[in-house]
Order: sequence, then structure tokens, then C-alpha cells
Amino acid sequence: MPTYDYVCEKCGHRFEFFQGMNDEKLKDCPKEDCDGAVKRLLGTGAGIIFKGGGFYETDYRSESYKRGAKKESEASKPKESKSGDSSGSGSKADTGASGGGGAAKDE
Repeated sequence: MPTYDYVCEKCGHRFEFFQGMNDEKLKDCPKEDCDGAVKRLLGTGAGIIFKGGGFYETDYRSESYKRGAKKESEASKPKESKSGDSSGSGSKADTGASGGGGAAKDE
């Protein structure tokens, strides 16, 4: 239930009143010596209080978003074992075979 702000139009008394959204607005000033009409003020809304742990923006992501993010993070990681072994062994074998074989045939 929200807390509403009211102001008396006669005496200027400002006060808050805790009431349900469907309850009727207050009409009379709560001060004993005043019989003025009150007006409900527009408020910015109540602050939301999250109790407990884990209230982060990413906690409630959809499953499709989580899968896409996982694929993206895996794609951005360098693959050391595959790229390191294939480029290192391939370049040694190619250099030795083509460099030495080509020179021997030309002579």
C-alpha cells in the first residue's frame, strides 16, 4: 500500500497518509482546529526496497539471451591449444619441405 502526500488548502498543513490505491482520497484536514479541504499531491512514487541477495540486472535474463552471451564469450576467447599446435608444426613442415625440395630440384 502506498503512502500519499496531502496538503490542506486552508492552513497549509502537509502530511502523509498510508492507504490503499482503491481507497477514497481524504477530504478533510486531520488537524483538530482546522476544517479545511485537503488536496492529494502528485508524488514521485515510493522507492522499491529489494530484500535479499541477488538483485542484479542480469539475474532475470531470458534463456535465449544467456545462450547467445555464452556463445559470444566462447567465440571471443583465444583457442591456444588448436591454433598454437597447428600453426607451429605446419610452418616447420612446410618450410623444410618446400624450401629444401624446391632448391634441390632447380639445381
